[in-house]
Amino acid sequence: MSKESKFPSEVVDLPSKGLLYPKDNPLSSGQIEIKYMTAREEDILTSQNLIQKGVVIDELLKSLVINKEVKFDTISIGDKNAIMLAARVFGYGKDYTVDVTCPSCGILEKEVKFDLTTLDHKEIDEKFFKGKNEYTFKLPISKRTITYKFLTHKDEQTASKEIERIVKVSKGKSAEVTTRLRHQILSVDGDEDREMITNFINNEFFAQDSRAYRTEYERKMPNVDFEVGFYCDSCGTNNDIDLPISVNFFWPSR
Repeated sequence: MSKESKFPSEVVDLPSKGLLYPKDNPLSSGQIEIKYMTAREEDILTSQNLIQKGVVIDELLKSLVINKEVKFDTISIGDKNAIMLAARVFGYGKDYTVDVTCPSCGILEKEVKFDLTTLDHKEIDEKFFKGKNEYTFKLPISKRTITYKFLTHKDEQTASKEIERIVKVSKGKSAEVTTRLRHQILSVDGDEDREMITNFINNEFFAQDSRAYRTEYERKMPNVDFEVGFYCDSCGTNNDIDLPISVNFFWPSR
């Protein structure tokens, strides 16, 4: 518990260990302090206005962070996931019940219980991170070199809004992969021109290279490991699945 805070609080370790941030960013410590949820936070969670805008979880997490010098927009997606997970455990306990569709037989198993405290952080290679959110990857097929960054909360918000706008204008056409690539990739063979990068992504980024890059991105990105074991009562198989995050993650009564 923080001695300076009048609220009970906990220090949360970040999956990035602070290695994604410059030294002057409070997140570079590799930890963040959040307070326990109160009735005020439940007001946030039940705000229909925030729910409709799709920002209810963001506003909840902002409310829980003790150090107001932390700029929420700079938090990486993986670190944000860790804060969200901790907030859920501190607010409503470790048990999380959700319906799961078995990947083996396709049958929906009702009310499967998971212990959220068993989720750990992905292991990262600390030598890979240099205190600057900028990394290189040589594409295996074209042999071209791209420089990329891990998306922050602000980047993800911007990309998501663009994807929604494209889907609306194009009447359902998806541009999720290319849009996120545009926000991740900083240069191609040292060229930072945005028009050139967009053309590369749309017309020159071989599918095999794109897949290899996205696999590397997910492997290297600091994050919570959401993979859990699931036993299907219907077909009797054990499966490793990504934990389903449903509406009752922060609204257990639903």
